[in-house]
Amino acid sequence: MSAAPVRSPTLRPHRMKKEESFLGKLGGTLARKKKAKEVSDLQEEGKNAINAPMNPSTMDIHPEDTLLEENEERTMIDPNSKEDPKFKELIKVLIDWINDVLVEERIIVKQLEEDLYDGQVLQKLLEKLADRKLNVAEVTQSEIGQKQKLQTVLEAVHDLLRPHGWTIKWNVDSIHGKNLISILHLLVALAMHFRAPIRLPEHVSVQVVVVRKREGLLQTTHVSEELTTTTEMMMGRFERDAFDTLFDHAPDKLSVVKKFADGVYLVLLMGLLEDYFVPLHNFYLTPESFDQKVHNVSFAFELMQDGGLKKPKARPEDVVNLDLKSTLRVLYNLFTKYKNVE
Repeated sequence: MSAAPVRSPTLRPHRMKKEESFLGKLGGTLARKKKAKEVSDLQEEGKNAINAPMNPSTMDIHPEDTLLEENEERTMIDPNSKEDPKFKELIKVLIDWINDVLVEERIIVKQLEEDLYDGQVLQKLLEKLADRKLNVAEVTQSEIGQKQKLQTVLEAVHDLLRPHGWTIKWNVDSIHGKNLISILHLLVALAMHFRAPIRLPEHVSVQVVVVRKREGLLQTTHVSEELTTTTEMMMGRFERDAFDTLFDHAPDKLSVVKKFADGVYLVLLMGLLEDYFVPLHNFYLTPESFDQKVHNVSFAFELMQDGGLKKPKARPEDVVNLDLKSTLRVLYNLFTKYKNVE
């Protein structure tokens, strides 16, 4: 029997190319996974550096917050502070105030960092509060354009605030960088300067985590940031006057002014001093809610202005909230004008 012919192996180029392609893809995938792991490890290092001194609480870290350049720093609010009721109330009061001011502009703010960083809302807010038009582009999408608008808006704000002793705790980069602390400092200053008809919670502070990169390592420090003090300190930094001396020496004898807190006596007093009858449908004779009391005091202030007095520096909310010094100043203005009336 003759032996069967031996077949020489046949080369299959397409199979080899397929295998080479597969290996190439596998190598690329492994390289991408390695790079992704390096980034992930760096982010994890940043998180650990921040969280280590603060366990068991965890920080809400964005990836970009851990990828810092040398000597660069970022600030973040401790999540426990974000849950503070007074901090939440401060944000809510400020958002409601902005929306009330800009209601005719059909602007609705929902989140301060996301809605104010580009300068558009801040421009409209300042124009409405200051009753002036700023020379800026109405809409701009580029980062350069947004920062230019912010620069113009903040310069106008600084011109208003600096003469009254406000410390500037914000800048273009911090606002555009969506730094909530800077945005809150700015809004509190504007609300107080323009005597916004709101009541900000007093003594609001937050714990801030400051992350810095030094020699390739992330370093963290924790500081307490004060956002509000007392209403009077924020509103006027008033110079001491006779009322301050009176409070220092006889505060127990001033409770009598509390009877004016609901505005009823102020309204009736204006009617007596100006010798006219105030229709009962114009105010609440027996106010029950805070808003009704504010309405009464606001109405009394209008009657005072109609009688030739300047607009009271006190806010209706201060009188309703039993701010004795504000109430005394209102009563003193009435006394000064009508002291010779028989």
